[in-house]
Amino acid sequence: MTAVGRAGVGPSPAIEISGLTKSYGRHRALGGVDLRVREGEVFGFLGPNGAGKTTTIRVLLDHIRRDAGEVSVLGRDPRTDGVALRREVGYLPGELSMTSRRPARDMLAFYARLRGGVPRAHIDELAARLDLDLKRPVRGLSKGNKQKVGLVQAFMHRPRLLILDEPTSGLDPLLQQEFLAMVREAREAGTTVFMSSHVLSEVHDAADRAAIIRDGRIVATEDMDALRARAVHEFSIRFAEPLGPGDAAEFSALDNVREVRADGDQLTCRVEGSPDALVKLAARRTVLLLSAVEPDLEELFFTHYNNGAQDAGTRDASGGEG
Repeated sequence: MTAVGRAGVGPSPAIEISGLTKSYGRHRALGGVDLRVREGEVFGFLGPNGAGKTTTIRVLLDHIRRDAGEVSVLGRDPRTDGVALRREVGYLPGELSMTSRRPARDMLAFYARLRGGVPRAHIDELAARLDLDLKRPVRGLSKGNKQKVGLVQAFMHRPRLLILDEPTSGLDPLLQQEFLAMVREAREAGTTVFMSSHVLSEVHDAADRAAIIRDGRIVATEDMDALRARAVHEFSIRFAEPLGPGDAAEFSALDNVREVRADGDQLTCRVEGSPDALVKLAARRTVLLLSAVEPDLEELFFTHYNNGAQDAGTRDASGGEG
């Protein structure tokens, strides 16, 4: 498989996994994972600790060997082409082990040489964006600052694929936003980003799609725009005149409107999907104020998660690792 598919077929996926299984003794970490990540997209890989995220990532990089299944990363099998593949990948592990007494700049320069050279100015730029002092010894850095070093080494050689395991761990909210800006810029430059997290809010602003893994199985894969489009919004409408006895029933009759409550000149309801019908009906009256509460994407997404958990529980009682 190559990075560019046959004429008329389109580009090959950056990551393609089929029937991937991995066990640690009696514990099944991955129980038949199927996943396809398009080239050039930001893909969120979500699930609680122990669901199988890190195990999947380690298989993608051939840090551990799979028991069964097929894996392709940038058109290569990591088991047989791991060395060539890693030149094109920027990787941030979930657990960073940094014990060097040398300054962060020296360690990054070493990694840069391994990757064929990276302009020092580019390393300095990334460090400045993340507020990282490159003169300090790595061993004495806090968890958050070590995470910054890890991010710089992942991004600095402008890889075709970024694989990031819990990338915002230890970062304060402002730096989390800067990191997300770096992710969006990488996507605009054509880089594919595969980003694991146990917190949906860390990826929903930047991700094109996301998958949830539970107990080593994919239980949902969602297009983020489609997820938002069918989300349930809470609406509050204030009218110039009090609502009559039959007004609430009129709004309740709309197909996608639920939980209608009328109190004087105020009407509240929940709308699934487009609010077009609600707005048109409200416009027959004089509207003084209309507000909508942004849906909780995490709650919506994990509705799929919980449904998948119930389905998986009936099929397989085995637990997950990593």
